[in-house]
Amino acid sequence: MKKLKTIISAVVFLAAATTYAQKNQEIVLWPNGAPTSNGVDTDTAKVYVSLPDAKRATGRCIVICPGGGYSHLAMNHEGHDWAPFFNNMGIATVVLKYRMPHGVCQVPLEDAEEAMRLVRRNAKQWNINPDQVGIMGSSAGGHLASTLATRSKGDAAANFQILFYPVITMDPSFTHLGSHDNLLGKDAKKKLEREYSNDLQVTRVTPRAFIVLSDNDHAVLPVNGVNYYFECYRHDVPASLHVYPTGGHGWGIRTNFAFHVEMMQELRTWLNSF
Repeated sequence: MKKLKTIISAVVFLAAATTYAQKNQEIVLWPNGAPTSNGVDTDTAKVYVSLPDAKRATGRCIVICPGGGYSHLAMNHEGHDWAPFFNNMGIATVVLKYRMPHGVCQVPLEDAEEAMRLVRRNAKQWNINPDQVGIMGSSAGGHLASTLATRSKGDAAANFQILFYPVITMDPSFTHLGSHDNLLGKDAKKKLEREYSNDLQVTRVTPRAFIVLSDNDHAVLPVNGVNYYFECYRHDVPASLHVYPTGGHGWGIRTNFAFHVEMMQELRTWLNSF
């Protein structure tokens, strides 16, 4: 039965992916030049927009931040490949190709905030409700998503957040050191580490969260996501935590993840709950 569910899920995914490929729109995020806070990296920040059929559109949109330790981006299984699933639910997606920080920690957040603003500037044209724009991220992308969720305001703020095996803390004792070093630098001061430890930034106005990870994740320790959930709970922020017994790190939407079907259903149920 489990094998049959996996096969069915894969067939539906492939059929939807064909439709998605025909609707994908690429937009340069900073057409007049990116902010000057990063004098090292020359990456061009982009977004890839995929809209559901107008008749199916719910008005929701999710900005998706792939992971990659702040050194590269897993654009497919943590980015583009998610669009068919959400589009079939009537949810628009904006996959973000953000610039790498190279120790200039403001850079990825600048791109994520501009992506959120871009969505709201085009809300009417894209059939999006500006009060239903969420942020999603995996691994280091989860750190970026939770950074935005805990600090950004106005048109850059998120209405909800979805975090897959996220890097949350910058405490060297249990952060992902690659993400820490690439974002803050190897010799980051304690004050900066605390500032970018997003479990410490949760407040009562932090948006609701869906957090999912594997118990045997040895790349990004589960305590990252668990502590973030605890702080959401402590501050009365609605949150849902799902910890699977196996899977390790970095599975994204890949169908070979042992709990792929269950995870997709739980995410769908959560999205339909508000």
